[in-house]
Amino acid sequence: MSGATRLSSVDLFAGAGGLTLGLQRAGFDTLLANDNWRPALDTLRSNFGDTVVEAGCVRELTGAWLLERVGGTMPSLVAGGPPCQGFTSAGARRSDDLRNTLVGQFARLVVEVQPQWFLFENVEGMLTASGGDFVIDLLDGVRDGGYSVRLRKVNVANYGVSQLRKRVIAIGTRGSDPGFPTPSHRAYGAPGTQTINTAMLPPAPTVIEALEGIGEPAGSEDQATVQGHFMACASEFDTRRFSLLGPGQTMRDLPEELRHHSYTRRANRRVSDGMPSEKRGGAPAGIRRLLAEEPSKAITSAASREFVHPVQDRCLTLRECARLQGFPDSFEFSGSRSDQATLIGNAIPPPFAELFGRWVAGRELSAPSHADESPRLYEFHVSNGSGLSPALRRVAERVNARYKIGSVPLWC
Repeated sequence: MSGATRLSSVDLFAGAGGLTLGLQRAGFDTLLANDNWRPALDTLRSNFGDTVVEAGCVRELTGAWLLERVGGTMPSLVAGGPPCQGFTSAGARRSDDLRNTLVGQFARLVVEVQPQWFLFENVEGMLTASGGDFVIDLLDGVRDGGYSVRLRKVNVANYGVSQLRKRVIAIGTRGSDPGFPTPSHRAYGAPGTQTINTAMLPPAPTVIEALEGIGEPAGSEDQATVQGHFMACASEFDTRRFSLLGPGQTMRDLPEELRHHSYTRRANRRVSDGMPSEKRGGAPAGIRRLLAEEPSKAITSAASREFVHPVQDRCLTLRECARLQGFPDSFEFSGSRSDQATLIGNAIPPPFAELFGRWVAGRELSAPSHADESPRLYEFHVSNGSGLSPALRRVAERVNARYKIGSVPLWC
C-alpha cells in the first residue's frame, strides 16, 4: 500500500498479539497495543519492536490519551477482545465479575477514538451471560457512537484455521454497511461448521497438516531448538492412558481405574443441579486424543496437558498448541510455562485475524468514501444450527426487539 492509503490499527487487550500479527499481515500498521499483564506486554515487545506497547487498565484509558500516544494519527481500526473469564463456558459465570464490564469499556474507547472501523472478538459465552447484557453493552455503545454493525458467531475452522473454535465477531463502520467476510473453508467435527454455503470450499487444515515438519519434541526445555517444543517425562500411568486412547477418544473411554482422581467428582458436579447428563454433555472430556484428519478441538491454556497427539502417545507440546493457533515457530512467548500456555490458549488465531483484516482493508481502500446513513444493526447471526438454545433464543428475541429491521428476525 502507498503511504497515502496505509491503514493503521490500535489493538486493545492485545494478549500475545495474535490479532496484532494477523492485522499486520493484512497490511495494517499497528500504532499501539495495550494490555495489563506483564507476560503479555513482554511478548508484545519481543515480537513487535516497531509497535508502541502500553501497559494499563482499559478502564483508566481515554481516547484522547490513546491518540496522543500515537502522535495524533487517527487509526483506521480499533480492534480487541476483552478478557472473557467472567462469562466463558469453561468456567463459572458471575454477572458481577468486574472483567465483564470491559465489553462496555471497549465500546467507549471506540467511540472516543472514532476510527472508521472497529473489530470485536469474544467467546460464545458472552452472548448469553447475564441474559445478553454484554451484547447490549457493546451494541448500544457503538451504535450510539455512530457505528453500523454486523455480529456473528463463527467457527475459526471455517476461516482457514486448523482448530474448531467458536467465536463472536462484531464488525462496525461509520456511515455504511460493514459487511462480513464469508467462510473460506469447510470443516467437520463441530455443529454449524458444515453448511450449504461451505460445501464447495477447500477443507480446513487438519491437525497433521498444521504440525507437519515440526519434528520430534526435545526431552527438556534447554534441549529444544524451537521454543516450547519439548516434553517432560510422562509417568508410566500417563503413558498407559495415552496408549489406550483411540482416535477421538477421551477420558470417559478409559477403564475407571485409569481416570484422573478428579474425573468422577467433576462429572458429578456437572449434573449436581439435577439436570439430566444428556442435556449437559455428560462428564467432562478430560484428556482427549485428537483426530489426525480433522481440525483440532479448541486450544485452551490446558491443551498441552489434555490434548494427546493424534499418532504419538504423548500430550501436545506448547509449540504444537501455538501451531494449531496459527503462530509461526519464530514467534516467542514470554513468562513461565503456565504463562505461555495461557497466552497461547487465549490468543486470537493470527490467520483468522488476517482474513478479517483483509476484509476491512479491502472495503476501506476500494470505497473509502462512506455513505451518510443512520447507524443500525444489520445482522445478529448467532447460530448455524437448526435451532437456538432457550437462553440464546431469549437473547436473540431481546436483541430483535431492540434493533430489529422491519419484521426480519436477525438470528436467521
